[in-house]
Amino acid sequence: MKKLAISVVLALAASGAYAKDWTVIRFGVNPSYAPFESKASSGKLVGLDIDLGNAICAQLKAKCEWVENAWDGIIPALKAKKFDAILSSMSVTEKRLAQIDFSDKIYRSPARLVAKKGVGILPTVEGLNGKRVGVEQGSTQEVYAKTYWEPKGVTVVAYQNQDLVYQDLLAGRLDAALQDSVQAEVGFLKSPEGRDYAFAGPALRDTKTLGIGAAIGLRKEDIELKKAINGALVEIHKSGTFDKIQKKYFSFDIYN
Repeated sequence: MKKLAISVVLALAASGAYAKDWTVIRFGVNPSYAPFESKASSGKLVGLDIDLGNAICAQLKAKCEWVENAWDGIIPALKAKKFDAILSSMSVTEKRLAQIDFSDKIYRSPARLVAKKGVGILPTVEGLNGKRVGVEQGSTQEVYAKTYWEPKGVTVVAYQNQDLVYQDLLAGRLDAALQDSVQAEVGFLKSPEGRDYAFAGPALRDTKTLGIGAAIGLRKEDIELKKAINGALVEIHKSGTFDKIQKKYFSFDIYN
């Protein structure tokens, strides 16, 4: 009898009868990366990713909940089920794919170096020799800098969040900062604090370390949630909702 009961449970699980009902979706976010995700003076979460997550929930008739988490621990927190998905400007890389799954692409933006105007720094080993470069801990930019620059004499300093990177850059404790180009332009260079700074050299592209674009991180076993989110993304693009959201923040098409 016990064997029969176990067989019934397994059959129900396989058929999806015990599948989770996604009436609430909890998104993990690190709100220190404007314009993708940050906090307004009121404490409210704002940014493209926040708007996109809310649009996904509206499409799926689900309630959105946002769970703040430090960036360097956001994948372990997802795997520990502290939230259901990561929606926080996360690039898809081979290393991350070994641990978690991803939705379809949500946008793509290359990495770029930022430095004080006129200093002549370039994003090369020669251009950064003896320099200090700040990166966000756990980011693809940290992986890039530690893979290609640090072994050749460049000092790479990792910070818990992007705001701390800019603080030390402004204070002169860093020579440059490496981060997402859109985040750098909108979140720093166009701000009063960033007026004396500019992009240093061209955009960096390396699929091994920097990935192939940003997507929503998911646990490998949550296949139904992945299908639901991908379906919602299709509808959000079809209805023009994505275009409306991105135009709030950018004058260009960040998806392409």
